[in-house]
Amino acid sequence: MDPTYGQHYRRLYEEHWWWRAREAIVLRELARLRPAAGWRRALDVGCGDGLLLDRLAQQAERVEGVEPDERLLSDAGRARRIHVGPFDSTFAPDGNYDLILFLDVLEHIQDAAGAVRRAGELLEAGGIMIVTVPAFMHLWTRHDELNHHVKRYRRSELVDLLSPVADLVVARYMFRWVHLAKLAQRLSESLRDGEPGVPRIPAAPVNRLLTLWTGAEDRLLGRIPVAIGSSLLAIARKP
Repeated sequence: MDPTYGQHYRRLYEEHWWWRAREAIVLRELARLRPAAGWRRALDVGCGDGLLLDRLAQQAERVEGVEPDERLLSDAGRARRIHVGPFDSTFAPDGNYDLILFLDVLEHIQDAAGAVRRAGELLEAGGIMIVTVPAFMHLWTRHDELNHHVKRYRRSELVDLLSPVADLVVARYMFRWVHLAKLAQRLSESLRDGEPGVPRIPAAPVNRLLTLWTGAEDRLLGRIPVAIGSSLLAIARKP
């Protein structure tokens, strides 16, 4: 992640409609999948400063994170169960997990297949993996450059990535309306030069409206198998 972007990430995560909507979607899926006794042990890969860990702790007995970029951790983050380092064979926890999350992480990793294999090794039998990634290379914008993305995924590519280690439960597009907005952004960028900039949080009423609109869209249209959306959500279960 670009250092300038990293400095703004906490505020974006806590306030921007896109991050608020994504968190709500993920938490809704977790509540739907949650075992009767709750999750025993959860791992958030690429957790940054552990901004999701408190919410995960409401559903899991023990929550942990792994983050390769130490610059993203505050003093509070360093006090949490966050391992600083790459997510590979050097990450050797004292036990396995029944829930592993990759929330907009795999698009940053050159060896995404290796990261998924490592997750499969650390996932208990019957455990769940939840993945979100940006969708479609034709939606590539300067925001992807700012985030140091390697690629954006099609559904088939994400399915191929996860299938060797876990059985697919669902793989679907989300943020349907944002697809058209990203196309417009890409067209605009093609017509004028410029440097990638940190996203701005809209005015409070607009920000709230977009949060509600995106959540409602996902509840109403999320399961409709239409190949449109600026992001992908996949859920897989280890046999």
